[in-house]
Amino acid sequence: VQLQESGPGLVKPSQTLSLSCTVSGAAIASNLYYWNWIRQPPGKGLEWMGAIDYSDSPYYSPSHNSSASIARDTSKNQFTLQLNSVPPEGTAVYYCGRTCCGKTTADYWGQGTQVTVSS
Repeated sequence: VQLQESGPGLVKPSQTLSLSCTVSGAAIASNLYYWNWIRQPPGKGLEWMGAIDYSDSPYYSPSHNSSASIARDTSKNQFTLQLNSVPPEGTAVYYCGRTCCGKTTADYWGQGTQVTVSS
């Protein structure tokens, strides 16, 4: 199983950040799998942002419930993160990862993509 993030690298404050995660080796609609977005700001720990499950139901952390949108495209075997009005504090390495079977630790991760929010 491989996951690969892609995104713009640099966005301006208050713009919308859009990231994609392309999955190979597993179908994102397969039962029991959750597909997650996690980020790590510089000098800080990992922060779970949200996920979408095998039945196309999204979940969000309370911190991102109103600003994030996670969706999937099964024809591309891909899921996406859209973050509205991103602040400078949105600068981070963004990861996608797979969790399964009620576990909170991802068994597969992408390599991460750096996003810098700056004017």
